[in-house]
Amino acid sequence: MFSSNTPASLGYSFPAEFELHEATWLSWPHKEASWPGKINSIYPHYCEFIKYLAKSEKVRINLANNAMKVFAIDQLEKAGVNMQQVEFFMHPTNDAWCRDHGPAFLINKEAAVKKIIVDWNYNAWGNKYPPYDLDDIIPTLIGKHFDMPVYHPGIVMEGGSVEFNGAGTLLTSSCCLLNENRNPHLNQQQIEQYLYDYYGVKQILWVADGIVGDDTDGHIDDTVRFVNEDTVITVVEENKQDINYDLLQTNLQQLKQMRLLNGKQLNIVELPMPDAIIYEDQRLPASYANFYISNQHIIVPIFNCAKDDKALQIIADCFKTREVVGIDSTDIIWGLGSFHCLSQQEPAV
Repeated sequence: MFSSNTPASLGYSFPAEFELHEATWLSWPHKEASWPGKINSIYPHYCEFIKYLAKSEKVRINLANNAMKVFAIDQLEKAGVNMQQVEFFMHPTNDAWCRDHGPAFLINKEAAVKKIIVDWNYNAWGNKYPPYDLDDIIPTLIGKHFDMPVYHPGIVMEGGSVEFNGAGTLLTSSCCLLNENRNPHLNQQQIEQYLYDYYGVKQILWVADGIVGDDTDGHIDDTVRFVNEDTVITVVEENKQDINYDLLQTNLQQLKQMRLLNGKQLNIVELPMPDAIIYEDQRLPASYANFYISNQHIIVPIFNCAKDDKALQIIADCFKTREVVGIDSTDIIWGLGSFHCLSQQEPAV
């Protein structure tokens, strides 16, 4: 199944997010065009996110220069972040979406070199938001800093488009990964081979759709997330008149048909969508599924909505050993992503 001299052939694989982290990587938000008219209002919520991350793991932040570092420290200290847990790296970025431009860390506990980086090509979700040249090289810069081997598959891939159970299975969406604005020269089978070779998975499961308003063309991290090896949370729309209703019902039916490598059906937990958030006549991709799993917390975007408490309780029931924290994401979602999109985990070995 695996091509020779790829991470998979050498025994490396991408761990599940619910496995132990060494750190979480972030790229400090600075691009006004990503939050037009609102960028200053996101920092308190972003720093609250970091405050919870820092309670149980290192937080590693990419920055452009010393002025940005001074500003970041001021914001983080105002939020009461434990600065002993925060590390800064002078790696300039175009934007803040570290899930997609950050490094993919793979591990092999038996190897002499236990951790490597895969640096996929990055084109800002189908060349929607140029320039993205700085974002595209972030994984290689991090590899150089830590003297870590870096592999370059040579195709476009984003971290938000793939979800892992840590036991050989990868979940993704055809609306994104098969979009002609990513890798038009590759068919589904060829793309799957890259996923096998460079993520070290043995099974790929596909759902059809993403949610409306998602400028990534339907990342999986807004719709379906692994809770453990055989359980997923998937978002459903309760309002039959909502534009997301049929899309998410299709995904749900597809999930019900899936079987894992061991032949088991998925345990499926349904999570409601928040009420529609419209800002400047634009439907925003608000989803409770864009939570981030840290070592001790599940950090969930909430939206000042009547469904917030129900969603937090459903997620809490899935993660008995972690504290669930809801953080207001109504300003952050104006950037068309939330906490999971902004972060990338570095596994512990």
